[in-house]
Amino acid sequence: MLTSNKIIFLSVPESLKEEMQHLPHHHDEDEEEDHAGHIHNSFDVDTSIPLPVELENGAETLDPETLSWEMILSGMMKIVAAEEPYPGVEPQWIGYYRRFVLAVKPEIYNELTSAAIVKAENSDFDMALEILGLLEGLFPGAPGILLNKALMLEEQAEALEKTGNEAAAEVGEKALAAYEKVLMQEPPLPDALFNAGFFFIRHKDYGRARSCFNDYLPIADNEEKKEQAEALAKDIENRGLDDESFREAVELIRSGEDQEGLLTIKDFIENHPTVWNGWFVLGWALRKLERWEDSLESFRKAVEFGGDSGDVRNEMAICLIELGDLENARKELEAALKEEPENVKIISNLGVVALKNGNDDEAAAFFRTVLELDPNDPVANGYMDNRK
Repeated sequence: MLTSNKIIFLSVPESLKEEMQHLPHHHDEDEEEDHAGHIHNSFDVDTSIPLPVELENGAETLDPETLSWEMILSGMMKIVAAEEPYPGVEPQWIGYYRRFVLAVKPEIYNELTSAAIVKAENSDFDMALEILGLLEGLFPGAPGILLNKALMLEEQAEALEKTGNEAAAEVGEKALAAYEKVLMQEPPLPDALFNAGFFFIRHKDYGRARSCFNDYLPIADNEEKKEQAEALAKDIENRGLDDESFREAVELIRSGEDQEGLLTIKDFIENHPTVWNGWFVLGWALRKLERWEDSLESFRKAVEFGGDSGDVRNEMAICLIELGDLENARKELEAALKEEPENVKIISNLGVVALKNGNDDEAAAFFRTVLELDPNDPVANGYMDNRK
């Protein structure tokens, strides 16, 4: 996590004015707009506005010998990125601090964006998002930053979901809010529409997905992506996935109204009997209602109509475990694992099957693998604790 050290304010010494004259300026006579959509104007030091200085870790007072540009810039960035107004900071100071940082660090957009991407690639999503928060403070409303935030939140939610972490839903909601914000930009950002389409597909909101893809087509800036978006929009339409009954059924089941969701998805299946997604949602509702045999049959229908995936196989395995058919449960889980070799839920279920078969050593091996991928997994931790 980024540090939250104490910030103090210093009066600006007159000597700083002369030093600032030698700093690089990102402007010309006509004022150039940068890639973040902001103007770099010539910068003049205002000695009436105090400098915020972030103290070193744990410090309460400033040692004058340790004062550096980094401490000043860090203080300024923390203030402009704060969600709530920083105590004692006048509103007009915020824009001044932004211009100050850009005068001293004209390449900060690229530097921080690259740093955030590296952190996300290493699955350090919290740090990546905090870095993007600093960028949002420096470049408020910049579409590229808003899109990167949505993408990173989506990726974080997917990672949490794979490990069965309950925080996945909350992070998913934040990702949705981030997409909603970037989709409101005018003119629309092509990549935002394209990526939002896939986000809504993953969340089974096919109507929104189709709308995003259709809005993307006339402004597409990549021929390959355009062809992909067009094909997906047509597929959604042809399979009737933008039918309101499908979206309503998914929402009902997500909110715990499984019986109502069951009736609603049956209406969809009646109109679209060969669409595998409907059978999957039916199986999901039946599984939550603990109607194991009916659920298993629905998932088999999903596979029959083209929905063969790791998720479907894992759901089938859960039903088979409950029905006591451990041999076929293992077969389904092994097939699922080939599709998604690092899916914690699948590996954990293999551990459950091994445990039910009385193979304690094999179960322990599966649960150790789970903990390598997700040290906080409750099932694996519970098993290993009991084994000690």
